[in-house]
Amino acid sequence: MKKVRTILCTLMAALMVFAMLSGCGNSQPSSSQTEPAAETPAASAETPAPSGEKIQLTLGIYPADTDEALIEAHKVYMENYAKLRPDVEVIPSYYKYATDNFIPMAEAGTVPTIIESWYTEPQKLIRSGYIRDITDILKARGWYDVINPSIRDLLSADGKIYGLPRDGYALGLMLNVELFEEAGLVTDGVPNYPKTWEELAQTAKTIKEKTGAAGICLLAQDNAGGWHWSNIAWAYGATLTKDNGDGTFTANLNSPEAIAAMEYTKSLKWEYDVLTADPTAENWGTGFQQLGTGGAAMYIAANDAVEQPTANNGLPVDKLALAPVPAGPGGQYSLSGGTPYVFASTATDDEVNAALDYLIVMGKAPEVTTDARIGLENDAKYRVDNGIPVIPRFPCWNNPELTAVENEVIEANKNVDMRLYQPYYDATLSDGNLRMEEPGLTQDMYAELTKVLQAVLTDESADVASLMETANTNYQTLLNDAGIGK
Repeated sequence: MKKVRTILCTLMAALMVFAMLSGCGNSQPSSSQTEPAAETPAASAETPAPSGEKIQLTLGIYPADTDEALIEAHKVYMENYAKLRPDVEVIPSYYKYATDNFIPMAEAGTVPTIIESWYTEPQKLIRSGYIRDITDILKARGWYDVINPSIRDLLSADGKIYGLPRDGYALGLMLNVELFEEAGLVTDGVPNYPKTWEELAQTAKTIKEKTGAAGICLLAQDNAGGWHWSNIAWAYGATLTKDNGDGTFTANLNSPEAIAAMEYTKSLKWEYDVLTADPTAENWGTGFQQLGTGGAAMYIAANDAVEQPTANNGLPVDKLALAPVPAGPGGQYSLSGGTPYVFASTATDDEVNAALDYLIVMGKAPEVTTDARIGLENDAKYRVDNGIPVIPRFPCWNNPELTAVENEVIEANKNVDMRLYQPYYDATLSDGNLRMEEPGLTQDMYAELTKVLQAVLTDESADVASLMETANTNYQTLLNDAGIGK
């Protein structure tokens, strides 16, 4: 127990240093802690007194109908919230952000009060006027100054902030420990994970030969393919978008390093034959399904999605491991990003404050209140009850008191051997190993890269250099058309 506590305390201290230096941020809640006598229930900076007409909070962060366990967790949140804010009517309104459906909703004025997005999106949404400035509200609460500065920059424009962090993540390599065991690639209960991309190809080949399962699941159906692949490109020394320093960008998808990374990716299909049957049918969700059900032994994923292969796809909680992204000739990097909360442009101050109070009850805010502590504790217990690893999250908030409480919650509810995760944290927290997503039109860049992936993974004779040249031309045209290309 003492050793585990020491490991976790050291880890969380490192996480706080990491937050100060690089600004990454990622998340989760617990219930048996003794509450400090000084704590009082949280409320918004200007909580209105109950009146005849309730404030309506359209909760776009409510779970999907299929997520029964998380719905049960939100029922508890809503019960506690009703005691805190009886003047608010909470309207569940599940919404999963997507670039093709958000704009029509925003133009129609039907965006829920609060939704989740991606860190690549806020600047575009700010320019379009689709999300609202919450600077004064956050400053009134004392939240503005404790947001991790780098995350705050991602969510800001012209000195105003338009969102706040839900979590952050750093990509790693998820492992199905059962398949590693079957292939004889485990030492003292810990998988012998590949340290380089060349080792990954050999490890994947051994697993395929010994178990019949795919060595690794790569995505090539939608933008997630380009997103994951950019991490491979960095390892080969590529920079995919040049930032000209004047608000303009130049496409760089046709560099020798990027072409080498794509040639390597092609080899996983045609030389090593270690991928799932049809990568063009694999998306973010099916990748976790392949990993969780034993269809693939490895999958690029992050610390904030450990519930996907376990609770959602049946992998026992003690049979998941998270290793660092492998290194390449250009170094070892982990793509860092996360999920922000943003607010409809039509939301009033009262509605935004109502939403922020709901985040407090969930334990997703930078406040250590009775409700927040209960939210953290409930989330951890939800994870234990549903077979989801309870592991440290990346901090979004520079609040040592909150970090200490999160540490206590992890210690009280730990359900995995941290040796299965420690190498991932050690690597992602090393100086210089984290990279934010490429600037420019990031999602459009991912789409162009996915087109190349689809070609090279379905056609053994595909000309990688030519395909990357076409992708580069297409991406530069998009940058130019948006007025930010050079």
